[in-house]
Amino acid sequence: MYKPASVVPPLASRPHDHSHCVSHALAEAEAICARQGLRLTALRKRVLELVWASHKPLGAYDILAVLSEEDGRRAAPPTVYRALDFLLENGLVHRIASLNAFVGCSHPAHAHQSQFLICRSCSAAVELEQTAISDAIVRGAKGVGFVVESQTVEVVGLCAGCQGSQ
Repeated sequence: MYKPASVVPPLASRPHDHSHCVSHALAEAEAICARQGLRLTALRKRVLELVWASHKPLGAYDILAVLSEEDGRRAAPPTVYRALDFLLENGLVHRIASLNAFVGCSHPAHAHQSQFLICRSCSAAVELEQTAISDAIVRGAKGVGFVVESQTVEVVGLCAGCQGSQ
C-alpha cells in the first residue's frame, strides 16, 4: 500500500496524552457556552470529558456505564441523551451515524460540515474540515434539485498506525 514518506499521522492516530485534548475541549466548551449564555452543567461537562477521553467514538451506553460506575448508582439513559443532545446542538460533539457513537468536535467555535476518517482496526476517528468536499456535495445536490441541510461524510479505512501492523 502506498504511503508517502512525508505523511504525518494526525494526532488522533498517534499515541499521546489525551489530558491536553480533554482540557482544551473543556476550555473551548466553557468559553462558547459563556459567550452564548448556555449552561454547561456538571453532567454535560462530564459527558464531554468522557467523549474526549480518547479519539474513538463513544456510544451513549458506554458513557452510561462509566457514569454508573463513578456514581455507584445507575445513571438514567434520558439524562445522558439530553446531555449529548445539548452537546450536539451546540457543535461540541459530532455523531458518527454508522457507529451510533459520538466524538468531540475539533472546531467547535464555528459552524462547519465535517468529514470523518474512521479506522476499521483501532476505531480512531479523525475529523476533517474540507470545504471542497462539502462544496462538491452541495453542487451535486443542487444539480438534482436537492437542498442540503446538513452533511456528515464517514470514510472507513486504516489509519497510518494500523497500516503498518496489517
